[in-house]
Amino acid sequence: MRALVSNDDGIHSPGIEALERAAKAAGFETWVVAPDREQSATSHALTLTRPLRVVKTGERSWVVDGTPTDCVNLAICRILKDVRPDFVFSGINLGPNLGDDVTYSGTVAAAFEGTLLGVPSIAFSLDCRKDGGAGPDFSEAEKVAEEVIRLALSRPMAEDVLWNVNVPEGRPTGIRATRMGRRRYGESVVEKVDPRGRPYYWIGGSHVDTHSDGSDLTTVAEGLVSVTPLHLDLTAYRSLEDLAARLAGSRANGPDRS
Repeated sequence: MRALVSNDDGIHSPGIEALERAAKAAGFETWVVAPDREQSATSHALTLTRPLRVVKTGERSWVVDGTPTDCVNLAICRILKDVRPDFVFSGINLGPNLGDDVTYSGTVAAAFEGTLLGVPSIAFSLDCRKDGGAGPDFSEAEKVAEEVIRLALSRPMAEDVLWNVNVPEGRPTGIRATRMGRRRYGESVVEKVDPRGRPYYWIGGSHVDTHSDGSDLTTVAEGLVSVTPLHLDLTAYRSLEDLAARLAGSRANGPDRS
């Protein structure tokens, strides 16, 4: 079986090397197509306003001067069109992608793109914000990635669903199926002045978490690995019937627009 491996931290990240080793240990032939530099928080961005450059760096390795979504799209539609991958694995990201992080994450976006193109996909992230200056340790996350990949192989994944996997710091105490928690980023924008007297702004990264039982945020905080199934259909079905009723009433009672 073939696996496409990508990320948003760039081709030189130790996380992508760990994920490639995990995929190989699970029995995959790996093909790497990744950004040439860090592309964190690019979300599901596709580059449409300029040409993309692709450079082959190894027998089954390429770098792209674009986003993670670009990488997966180019890989499946062009680079690997004659050897279509069976899975897309994205990560292992340097830092968690919990709760509402998934709407910003390039790591998760790469898995979204794979899923959109009909390839089962899994995103992996490591909560490693406190490394003590020694650099991130991906050894436990690599073991978790192999275990989760083998789990995905045990039966077909649901159609149009990707898995978002978050690994806590240290040695995890277990793995739990979770739902998305709520993580709201604070209104932290720093304004300063450059040497030429022009103002510039830096968006801050502080956040406020809402913990609840069964959420990915709470699970990782408790030292367990969270695996959250994410669906491509973002329709709010609980509100759909109410909206339809409102529109029907509006058309029935409103002025004649003919």
